[in-house]
Amino acid sequence: MGDHGHHNSVRRSYDTVAEEYTARLHNELAEKPLDRALLASLLEQTEPGTVIADLGCGPGHVAAWLAAKGARTVGVDLSAGMIEAGGRRFAQVEFRQGDLLELPAEDGEFGSAVAFYTIIHLDPDDLHRAFGEARRVLRPSGLLLLSFHIGDEVVHRDEWWGYGVDVDFRFFEPSYITELLEGAGFTVEMHMERTHYAHEVATRRAYLLARRT
Repeated sequence: MGDHGHHNSVRRSYDTVAEEYTARLHNELAEKPLDRALLASLLEQTEPGTVIADLGCGPGHVAAWLAAKGARTVGVDLSAGMIEAGGRRFAQVEFRQGDLLELPAEDGEFGSAVAFYTIIHLDPDDLHRAFGEARRVLRPSGLLLLSFHIGDEVVHRDEWWGYGVDVDFRFFEPSYITELLEGAGFTVEMHMERTHYAHEVATRRAYLLARRT
């Protein structure tokens, strides 16, 4: 990220809450039918035999869900704590510690990629670089499934489940993210919005499915 202090604070914050996060959220997809439907659609459209990347994977529960459906998955996260927690729980996922702005992957390594609530920790100036990296690691015509909170605010947290943290959550307008994706070499094929589920933070959420051109 352009601001290394911000970058480090995000990593430290997720290291701090990694065990709690994993314990609370490792099975959250069970209560998110629309998310599961979109992931199933992504899996169906992924070139057979290719790997699906989970970018900003946290403890890897999304990658693990895809693996349970027969996918080969690689989870990438900035936080070593998240990688360690996920590795203990989800042995079926290959984990790599790494940065969205410099992904630990070869050119064209992945058939598709998912990034649920991952770009919310990026500064707007870093989004184009992150999308360029996502395009680099995808095969031609590979798909990227993104989700994020809708709006233009920045929510700062210095406490999370009783732990001291220092992290910003950025909200984005779908039209803005669509424009950046198109500028980075993607075509947006699907745009869906939903309200929060009862157990989620009260925000409106956007999902974009973009194909590498």
